[in-house]
Amino acid sequence: MKVLANDGISKSGELALREAGIEILDNRVAQDHVINFINENNVDVLLVRSATKVRQDLIDACPNLKIIGRGGVGMDNIDVEYAIEKGLYIINTPNASSRSVAELVFAHFFSLARFLHEANRLMPLEGDTHFNAMKKSFNNAYELSGKTLGVIGFGGIGQEVVKMGISLGMKVKVLTRKPITKTISLNFFDGQTVNFEITSTNDTEAFLKDADFISINTPKTQEYIIDTPQFEMMKDGVYIVNTARGGVINEVTLLDFIESGKVAGAALDVFENEPNPELILLMNPNLSLTPHLGGNTIDAQEKIGVELAEQIIEIKKKL
Repeated sequence: MKVLANDGISKSGELALREAGIEILDNRVAQDHVINFINENNVDVLLVRSATKVRQDLIDACPNLKIIGRGGVGMDNIDVEYAIEKGLYIINTPNASSRSVAELVFAHFFSLARFLHEANRLMPLEGDTHFNAMKKSFNNAYELSGKTLGVIGFGGIGQEVVKMGISLGMKVKVLTRKPITKTISLNFFDGQTVNFEITSTNDTEAFLKDADFISINTPKTQEYIIDTPQFEMMKDGVYIVNTARGGVINEVTLLDFIESGKVAGAALDVFENEPNPELILLMNPNLSLTPHLGGNTIDAQEKIGVELAEQIIEIKKKL
């Protein structure tokens, strides 16, 4: 069996595959040449992340392909249903990067609550001339402890966000399409485990009206989850972080509500017009911005590689 990890794979994942007698090709093939490469090299497994697109034309043109794997959660760059209809195995790693994404959520929350994103922009430019003025302008900061954290989505990432919120002493609320109850376990360094039973709500207004910090952790949606009606339900001075997908929050409307003061600050790791975010977003001082870094940690990539390898090895036994 041959595997093309076109968007890369961790050393741990590569080692696991090789130990199972599976050949791995670590080439990086341009999108226009992927089909030819797969056919010329008799590739059985195509592994991608977000860069390589796996559409119907590729699936039809590569009859020897048996498995398509996505290193991450979202599958919007793969025509999943069509591939399944054609008899291919589709695998992904929904939980491997959950902790990394959740930590980025809170990195942004801390940054927004303490004006770190803006201070880091201004200190190199004005730190030597306007030090005291900046100190004064950034003094309306907040602690997260005791505040209400609203988490939209209760999958692997949402659960990790909830865990971190609880560990910081925040009040936690979860919004899902249908109410669901899950047990959240916090494991500590000394072996102790504390369990919390969290039940989500599907009452959007009740969820939004008292949330101080809101994290969006949903799959890609066909329409906005957060738009004008939802912004109007929020309390004044709310902070919002989107590490889900571009298109779940209306970016234009977001800027309007930042301008009005309804939203104190927001963070975007994903964008509607990715990878070319609108300049008006990039220049807004009330936005904390990252270039889709959610799962981009060494730890997450190691987990992703190992999870993919384990799934491929299991499928190989069935073929």
